[in-house]
Amino acid sequence: MQFLQILSRKPGSLEVLFQIPFCQKQFPYTCLSTSACVYSKKKKGNSYDQVDQEKYKNLVHSVISYKTSAQTPETILEEDHLLYGPPTKHTPPIKAGTRTPRNWVPLINPSKRILPVRSDSNVPMKIRLQRTKMPSVTRILQQTLSPQQVFYLERWKQKMIEELGKEGFEEYTKNLFLQGELFHSALESIFLSEETAARDQGEDDVVAGYLSSVERVLQDISEVKALESGVHHETLQYLGLVDCVAKYQGQLCVIDWKTSEKPKPLLQNTYDNPLQVAAYIGAINHDANYDFQVRCGLVVVAYKDGSPAHPHFMDPDLCSQYWNKWLLRLEEYMDKN
Repeated sequence: MQFLQILSRKPGSLEVLFQIPFCQKQFPYTCLSTSACVYSKKKKGNSYDQVDQEKYKNLVHSVISYKTSAQTPETILEEDHLLYGPPTKHTPPIKAGTRTPRNWVPLINPSKRILPVRSDSNVPMKIRLQRTKMPSVTRILQQTLSPQQVFYLERWKQKMIEELGKEGFEEYTKNLFLQGELFHSALESIFLSEETAARDQGEDDVVAGYLSSVERVLQDISEVKALESGVHHETLQYLGLVDCVAKYQGQLCVIDWKTSEKPKPLLQNTYDNPLQVAAYIGAINHDANYDFQVRCGLVVVAYKDGSPAHPHFMDPDLCSQYWNKWLLRLEEYMDKN
């Protein structure tokens, strides 16, 4: 401290002391300034100056007034309302399936007397189908296929023709119909004879795989009321041939037997088969030849390789839905013809 005081008395001593070590080499230095450069050119127009500040004041304030996002569902709705205005309300389009038939007829006949189901009758009904000018259920469904159904059927047909040839495809379809007829005949003989031995017709039989496929389903069927029996709807004027009417797990059903080479685990995989079953139910309920009414349906898909069949049960509500769809298809057919 005394040393510094002595030096301070001599002019220039401190200056010499501190400059000598640092001033042996000269270093360039830069002067920094916080002032902005001023140009004489005219500033370009800013597009933000044209924004309606009053309109977006609340939006800007909400963005710059918080360090973190403070948006909530309510503030987002407010901002959307401010930017885009109130939402436009519109009515959703009506689906085609919600249309109601012009000539609606109930599935259950209210004027028909329902007799108690008799369990002592062992002979199923088999009414011969009367050939009249009335269209069949199969014909009506074929004539009213949707464009999408027609497209897929035609594509499948062309694919099979490419693989088998035209004559081979005709032989293939002929064999399919033959197998279906033999399968139905075998089931009929089983129900009429009530002999389990009739189910085993040999390994070489063309329907052995189908019978093995439905073996478990047959265990749930009892009290067969009709087999390969003709029905006609007296009011709507159409007819058909019912495969079977029997109890399935205690519920009286119209049963439709189908054969397939591909698995169909869902009812929607069976295409128009549920409509066919609903049409037969309505015909039975409005046919004076039958002293009972049916409320349920069953589509059984049997497989040639013997894999377990898929039984698709249709309860009364589901049958009513398909009944309305059937009435629309029937109206479409009548309009075309």
